[in-house]
Amino acid sequence: MQIGILWMLRYAFHGFSTYSSHGATFGLIGNARKKLLKKLNTMPLGAVQARSSGEYKNIICDRADQVEPTLAHVVPEFTANIIGAIAMFIYMMHIDWRVGLWQLICIPAGLIAFAVMMASTPKYYPNTIKKTKALNAATVEYIGGIEVIKAFGQSKTSYGKFVKAAKEGADCFIDWMQSQNFWQNFGMACFPATMLGLLPSGVFYCLNGSLAPADLIVLIILSFGTVAPLVTVFGYADDMSRIGEIVSDMADVMDEKDMVRPSVSKNKPRSFAISLQNVRFSYKDTEILHSISMEIADGTVNALVGPSGSGKSTIARLIASLWDVDSGAITIGGVNIKDMPLSVYNRYVAYVSQENYLFDKSVMDNIRMGREGATDEEVMEAAKKCGCHDFIMSLANGYQTICGGSGGHLSGGERQRISIARAMLKDAPIVILDEATSYTDPESEAVIQNALSRLTAGKTLIVIAHRLSTIADADKIFLIHDGNIEASGTQQELLQASPLYRSMWENHIAARKEEA
Repeated sequence: MQIGILWMLRYAFHGFSTYSSHGATFGLIGNARKKLLKKLNTMPLGAVQARSSGEYKNIICDRADQVEPTLAHVVPEFTANIIGAIAMFIYMMHIDWRVGLWQLICIPAGLIAFAVMMASTPKYYPNTIKKTKALNAATVEYIGGIEVIKAFGQSKTSYGKFVKAAKEGADCFIDWMQSQNFWQNFGMACFPATMLGLLPSGVFYCLNGSLAPADLIVLIILSFGTVAPLVTVFGYADDMSRIGEIVSDMADVMDEKDMVRPSVSKNKPRSFAISLQNVRFSYKDTEILHSISMEIADGTVNALVGPSGSGKSTIARLIASLWDVDSGAITIGGVNIKDMPLSVYNRYVAYVSQENYLFDKSVMDNIRMGREGATDEEVMEAAKKCGCHDFIMSLANGYQTICGGSGGHLSGGERQRISIARAMLKDAPIVILDEATSYTDPESEAVIQNALSRLTAGKTLIVIAHRLSTIADADKIFLIHDGNIEASGTQQELLQASPLYRSMWENHIAARKEEA
């Protein structure tokens, strides 16, 4: 009866401890993921883009899950097995300390085997992490670029890269396990072999009369509860060593430099004029902008033009506060943007790029992201102003149509028009258009240009465009070349004063004639 009650209590307490430890573990993993995602939101865009999406997915999703087996079993498995084994050993020592010690004769050999296994972990484990990251990156790249792969017949090359990464990912684990097989089997054979020392010594002491036979039987039974449970604990040795590497990867992300902003605005902008004063910016130790200074008047149309890679988009992203300047300052209405909370500053700027992202939500919800809490009527009004209401209504479920991952269920022009509707709903006083019509067809571009004219009316507008004819009427054009402002002025002023701009304009006109 008593044994039965103890048996039931054992499983009751084990179940409770397991339930509690799993709840605590999943809560810990959930909080870690939330902190990592929150960290990405406060990091400069350049720092975020330094890692691939596959690497982030590996750290935040896959590798965080790998912590669970160890943490969730620390309390129920470690405590039960270790404390139980210690209690059994103490009781055996109480019955006969000589036999209690003889049962440990094989433990040193087992410990040596496990020590050799652990010593080789630093040699093999980092390589498994490296190969796993490469496999994740290759998988995301392959899936994300499947359209281009198929269109250009690159499936053999691209799939071959994925296969190579998958094979290397498997081989590194196989090599590691093969190097461990002998020592693991040897250790698992030696460590729990308590009978090798206990039986000969116990029989000897029984024969010379120093140990009662009944006590020997009890010692034999108890020996199964001393060393064998510790084998379960050692089964988590690999997981324990893995935690350090996983936590290190998470710490690398958490240690990235934040975009430092105050929690409360010190001053409110007097206007929405933009000023860049001796701005320098570097990316991966390479300086992209070299002491840029420029003035953008409130309510004017301004264009950034220049050869590819000159730094136009970098300037736009710095003004949008997606990155932080290395030195110098950017002010809005006389207030340094670093003196404003990101949540406040983001209300002042609407940023529309050439690669706007739509979430796997409804069209309605994607547009509503421009202003949280906007009513359905306000969302539809913004869509009508952008000229995309009709095409949205022609979709299978109208505004409730799911856009798909990255907006994959829609065409490029449709995605861009929805992105502009989102920016229009935001109704920010500063609008930045980073080549917003680059990837659209002529028909869509005409609609988008009409929508943009409504979006930007009366606002401070910054446009980056590769079609110079679209910005010919800008109030001011800044010519960017090799990270410097080579010239600025109106279209006519640049044509007269800048050979580079004149050459770009002539090439643009010639290209338009060829297209015609």
